Amino acid sequence: AERMAINMPIQGTAADIMKIAMARVHRALHDSDLHARVLLQVHDELVAEVPRLEVERMARLLGDEMSGAYELDVPLVVDVRTGPNWDEMQRLEVTATANA
Repeated sequence: AERMAINMPIQGTAADIMKIAMARVHRALHDSDLHARVLLQVHDELVAEVPRLEVERMARLLGDEMSGAYELDVPLVVDVRTGPNWDEMQRLEVTATANA
Protein backbone atom coordinates (compact mmCIF):
# COMPACT_ATOMS: atom_id res chain seq x y z
CA ALA A 1 0.00 0.00 0.00
CA GLU A 2 2.86 2.39 0.82
CA ARG A 3 4.54 1.71 -2.53
CA MET A 4 1.25 2.35 -4.32
CA ALA A 5 0.81 5.63 -2.44
CA ILE A 6 4.28 6.76 -3.53
CA ASN A 7 3.90 5.59 -7.15
CA MET A 8 0.50 7.18 -7.76
CA PRO A 9 1.67 10.84 -7.90
CA ILE A 10 4.68 9.87 -10.02
CA GLN A 11 2.61 7.86 -12.50
CA GLY A 12 -0.05 10.57 -12.55
CA THR A 13 2.56 13.21 -13.36
CA ALA A 14 4.03 11.02 -16.11
CA ALA A 15 0.55 10.62 -17.61
CA ASP A 16 0.04 14.39 -17.51
CA ILE A 17 3.39 14.98 -19.22
CA MET A 18 2.43 12.46 -21.91
CA LYS A 19 -0.88 14.26 -22.51
CA ILE A 20 0.97 17.57 -22.90
CA ALA A 21 3.45 15.93 -25.29
CA MET A 22 0.61 14.46 -27.35
CA ALA A 23 -1.08 17.85 -27.64
CA ARG A 24 2.21 19.45 -28.70
CA VAL A 25 2.84 16.74 -31.32
CA HIS A 26 -0.72 17.11 -32.65
CA ARG A 27 -0.35 20.89 -32.95
CA ALA A 28 3.08 20.64 -34.59
CA LEU A 29 1.83 18.06 -37.10
CA HIS A 30 -1.17 20.23 -37.90
CA ASP A 31 1.13 23.21 -38.52
CA SER A 32 3.54 21.20 -40.69
CA ASP A 33 3.34 19.81 -44.20
CA LEU A 34 4.05 16.28 -42.95
CA HIS A 35 1.66 13.48 -43.90
CA ALA A 36 2.47 11.45 -40.79
CA ARG A 37 -0.20 10.64 -38.26
CA VAL A 38 -0.15 9.45 -34.69
CA LEU A 39 -2.05 6.18 -34.42
CA LEU A 40 -2.01 5.38 -30.73
CA GLN A 41 -0.41 5.87 -27.36
CA VAL A 42 0.95 2.90 -25.40
CA HIS A 43 2.02 3.88 -21.87
CA ASP A 44 4.83 6.41 -22.49
CA GLU A 45 5.09 5.77 -26.25
CA LEU A 46 3.47 7.22 -29.33
CA VAL A 47 3.04 5.03 -32.39
CA ALA A 48 2.88 6.88 -35.69
CA GLU A 49 2.46 6.01 -39.34
CA VAL A 50 5.01 7.98 -41.33
CA PRO A 51 5.83 8.02 -45.05
CA ARG A 52 9.43 6.82 -45.58
CA LEU A 53 10.58 10.18 -46.95
CA GLU A 54 9.32 11.95 -43.81
CA VAL A 55 10.85 9.68 -41.15
CA GLU A 56 13.77 11.98 -40.28
CA ARG A 57 11.59 15.10 -40.06
CA MET A 58 8.94 13.31 -38.01
CA ALA A 59 11.60 11.94 -35.67
CA ARG A 60 12.91 15.48 -35.09
CA LEU A 61 9.37 16.77 -34.54
CA LEU A 62 8.67 14.03 -32.00
CA GLY A 63 11.98 14.65 -30.25
CA ASP A 64 11.40 18.39 -30.07
CA GLU A 65 7.78 18.30 -28.97
CA MET A 66 8.03 15.42 -26.52
CA SER A 67 11.30 16.47 -24.85
CA GLY A 68 9.97 20.02 -24.47
CA ALA A 69 6.62 18.98 -23.02
CA TYR A 70 7.47 19.87 -19.44
CA GLU A 71 10.37 21.64 -17.77
CA LEU A 72 12.06 19.45 -15.18
CA ASP A 73 15.41 19.48 -13.41
CA VAL A 74 16.31 16.38 -15.43
CA PRO A 75 15.99 16.04 -19.21
CA LEU A 76 13.06 14.24 -20.80
CA VAL A 77 14.82 11.77 -23.08
CA VAL A 78 13.03 10.76 -26.27
CA ASP A 79 13.99 7.48 -27.93
CA VAL A 80 12.80 7.22 -31.55
CA ARG A 81 12.56 3.88 -33.30
CA THR A 82 11.48 3.19 -36.86
CA GLY A 83 10.54 0.09 -38.80
CA PRO A 84 7.86 -1.62 -40.86
CA ASN A 85 6.50 -3.39 -37.74
CA TRP A 86 7.20 -3.59 -34.00
CA ASP A 87 9.42 -6.65 -34.41
CA GLU A 88 11.79 -4.90 -36.82
CA MET A 89 12.17 -1.54 -35.07
CA GLN A 90 15.61 0.10 -35.18
CA ARG A 91 16.73 3.02 -33.03
CA LEU A 92 17.02 6.28 -34.94
CA GLU A 93 19.52 8.83 -33.64
CA VAL A 94 17.87 12.22 -33.62
CA THR A 95 19.17 15.51 -32.33
CA ALA A 96 16.31 17.54 -30.89
CA THR A 97 16.29 21.22 -31.76
CA ALA A 98 13.91 22.40 -29.02
CA ASN A 99 14.86 24.17 -25.82
CA ALA A 100 14.81 20.95 -23.84
